[in-house]
Amino acid sequence: MNFQQLSALRPDLAFIAHWINPGTKVLDLGCGDGVMLDYLQSDKQCSGYGIEIDDKEIPLCIDRGVSVIQRDLEAGLAIFADNAFDTVLCLSALQMMKDVEGVLRDISRVGREAIVSFPNFAYWPHRIALLRGRMPVSKSLPYEWYDTPNLRCATINDFEELANEVGLEVVECVALSEGEPVSFMRNWRGSLAVFRLRKKQ
Repeated sequence: MNFQQLSALRPDLAFIAHWINPGTKVLDLGCGDGVMLDYLQSDKQCSGYGIEIDDKEIPLCIDRGVSVIQRDLEAGLAIFADNAFDTVLCLSALQMMKDVEGVLRDISRVGREAIVSFPNFAYWPHRIALLRGRMPVSKSLPYEWYDTPNLRCATINDFEELANEVGLEVVECVALSEGEPVSFMRNWRGSLAVFRLRKKQ
């Protein structure tokens, strides 16, 4: 898979990919159909694993040539040694975790760096929906309140505070709207929050 193909499929992943150095070892938590690792392996010569729990996604990863482990992230990452990966990805999956803090601590243990993304609950259409007395439904939060897999709702400011508490330093934080970065009033205008993190020295 090349960059143009990735951009067409997932503009958010195409933006995130520029943070990952060629030839590095990557762990992709909640890797879905494996499209990100497919791109990183073929275009950037990265190696690594995906972790995914969904039965339907596993064959898609295998078809892409992605090494995937079927596992619940809540069970922890004890199968991996400390600093086993250059970068750990957790893209649009953290909000589905019961123990967000525990997953973040695991990520910081097994990776030298991490990239985390999640739907920004402070995005302006979400705020408007709440003002109207309704739970928000949008492209980044496409489920109704009663059938959503999302267990946690966070804003950019919320996550920054938690990352600091678990010993992670924010290297970069970008808010994306339709895959494009927004800088002015990012917590209001960005539908997806993307953080690049590393362990505090």
